[in-house]
Amino acid sequence: MHGPLRLGIDLGGSKIELIALDNGQQRLRQRVATPQGDYRQTLAHIVGLVEHAERELGMGGSVGIGIPGNRSPDHGRIKNANSTCLIGHDLQGDLEQLLHRPVRLANDADCLALSEASDGAGAGANSVFGVILGTGVGGGLVIHGRLLGGPNAIAGEWGHNPLPWRRHADGASRRCYCGQDDCIETFLSGPGWAARSGLQLDAGGIVAAADTGNPAAQQAVALYCDQLARGLASVINLFDPHVIVLGGGLSNIAALYAQVPPLLQRYVFSDQVNTRLLPAKYGDSSGVRGAAWLWN
Repeated sequence: MHGPLRLGIDLGGSKIELIALDNGQQRLRQRVATPQGDYRQTLAHIVGLVEHAERELGMGGSVGIGIPGNRSPDHGRIKNANSTCLIGHDLQGDLEQLLHRPVRLANDADCLALSEASDGAGAGANSVFGVILGTGVGGGLVIHGRLLGGPNAIAGEWGHNPLPWRRHADGASRRCYCGQDDCIETFLSGPGWAARSGLQLDAGGIVAAADTGNPAAQQAVALYCDQLARGLASVINLFDPHVIVLGGGLSNIAALYAQVPPLLQRYVFSDQVNTRLLPAKYGDSSGVRGAAWLWN
């Protein structure tokens, strides 16, 4: 028996992905490349994915979208998006007009956190901090099964705090797209890490080189783990979550789960760190699943 069809879309910096859930079960999943810097083409790609899914499945559904930014509660337009072509646009209103139905938006890290707290790596935990480590760095906090929200729609945006306990090894200061210097995102996002490493490799290339024994790449991975530990320690000191779940492309780096937990002890204001650091159960699907569950 079919339940209501829920369509979730993850609007990322490099890909737009759709999932169709029926009674929580995946019926269809597809992705296309994100048009770079082109808002109108981004709208067209989203509409095309929805229309194709509904044709394939022979039924319509609700639409939830995870975005790399936030919808302003003041004017409804997108703000704080590392996909900067979205900023200043009424993405929700434009899509509702094109799709002829209500659309729900949430930050992509909120979608990750909601998915993983519901039936993922953080299931059963009282509090889950979901982290995106990818083209950007974001976060979302779920407490007792509910997303934490606030009057500015920025809960969990740890990526735009400055890197804590800054030191010489962290390198020269860099300006973030948000206008501030040395945001965590400029260190821990894939492009930020690659630019700061000086290795002329992207994030995947750095990891591959480290795995083959390249000393400079191994040093870059070790520094990344220490910077991640510092950033997460500031979150633990503030929110004290039971579980931290990592998602996004860089969450697949195995070294994070071996090296970061012991490093947390240096920075967290506690004699023992009981917060668990886990990879997302649903991996690359977690954010898009959470977007579908925005209509739950």
